[in-house]
Amino acid sequence: MQGISVVIPAYNEHLSVAGVVRDVKEQTSGLGTVELLVIDDGSSDGTGTAAEDAGARVITHQSNLGYGAALKTGIRAARFDTVVIIDADGTYPASDIREVLAALETCDMAVGARTGEEVAMPFARRPAKWLLRRLAQYITGMEVPDFNSGLRAFRRELVMRYYHLLPEGFSFTTTITLACLCDGLRVEFLPINYRVRIGKSKLAARSFFSFVGLVLRLSTLFRPLKVYMPVAAGCFSVGLLKLVYDVVVALSIASSARDFAIQEVVSVTSVIFLLAGLQIALVGLLAEAMARRWAPHSLKSFGDVRKRDEGD
Repeated sequence: MQGISVVIPAYNEHLSVAGVVRDVKEQTSGLGTVELLVIDDGSSDGTGTAAEDAGARVITHQSNLGYGAALKTGIRAARFDTVVIIDADGTYPASDIREVLAALETCDMAVGARTGEEVAMPFARRPAKWLLRRLAQYITGMEVPDFNSGLRAFRRELVMRYYHLLPEGFSFTTTITLACLCDGLRVEFLPINYRVRIGKSKLAARSFFSFVGLVLRLSTLFRPLKVYMPVAAGCFSVGLLKLVYDVVVALSIASSARDFAIQEVVSVTSVIFLLAGLQIALVGLLAEAMARRWAPHSLKSFGDVRKRDEGD
């Protein structure tokens, strides 16, 4: 069925959700059939009522299940295959929805990257975001301007492909971004502005460590050699340096070739690090083989498939 489903996860956002719903309705007018779906994730402040009064269809979680869980509920319940997600806190301009939808015609997922002229990102978060972005770029081997933006458009089929990997918390967007990039799908990043949020942020400082752990876990799933080989090389290098040191020390104290031949030259530490490096490298190669074996059968982008079908 032709149309667009706009999914808005919301948890205690009664101050902003109605305004977001109205802005989305205004900005998507003229785009055909559009449904606005707000997932009230166990709010206790009347968020669902405010969204419903503004004209959205509301699905309510009885308890707070998490940002990712709300998105998964909304995407499952969406009536249309084209899905847009946007946060309910008023930080993402609804006027950018048209741009990400237009970009979706030539890619698999269009992401509103918070790199525009006006970005109200809290200063305390910038170092952590920079580090996570660098880590994500190392894993994917690509430029990633914004890996966890809450404004993006994609086909419902794309999310269902990775549904079993998608977490219940804030790392939903990070996961789908890294999964698509690692699988060679086409992700387009469009610069957008980012406004000061209305209300209080739900993101805690400890989430940084969760994001780091998530990126590393995903890398072992999609690009295991990116993690295993540096560790293996480090262990092997330490073992090799220790081996050289052992030989130099043994030569310095040996009075003759016979003394050098009969004394214990290689230390246990050298052997442990050398074997650890070898074993980690072998595990990495095995993980890489399994990652390729269990990867989706077709890694061609949905955009390429659509273009090919249109050409036929």
